[in-house]
Amino acid sequence: MTETKLAPGDAAPEFTLPTADGSTVSLESYRGKRVILYFYPAAMTPGCTKQACDFRDSLDQLTAEGFVVLGVSKDKPAKLATFVEHDALTFPLLSDPELGVHKAYGAYGPKKSYGKEIVGVIRSTFVIDADGKIEQSLYNVRATGHVASLKKKLGLA
Repeated sequence: MTETKLAPGDAAPEFTLPTADGSTVSLESYRGKRVILYFYPAAMTPGCTKQACDFRDSLDQLTAEGFVVLGVSKDKPAKLATFVEHDALTFPLLSDPELGVHKAYGAYGPKKSYGKEIVGVIRSTFVIDADGKIEQSLYNVRATGHVASLKKKLGLA
């Protein structure tokens, strides 16, 4: 399997995906804003919940700095809706069960899990600039502490 890895300056792959509430979100609709697009393995698992809640708790600051936060997983919209409700998440969660957007961003492929090589979702975060270019591409991030680390990289900590 060929791995796509995006680097700063690359054009962010366009997408339109369904959300937890049944609407759709397109990257193109956020032109003019900076987007934090993060990929996580599965809704309502401990690490993914911690990461989503960290983004939720930082959302006011990120929004004030001109950022939009979007989370993407392979979960279906119904499971995302449960996640949103259960953890009072206040930003869009997008459903990519076919993994097309994951693969376009290099967020699905070979990875290490408990010392074994497997194929799966690679926890990744991308900062996309107002013109639709990758500003930062962060692969294999840890769920815990990631948002604080990202805020430092963005000069917001």
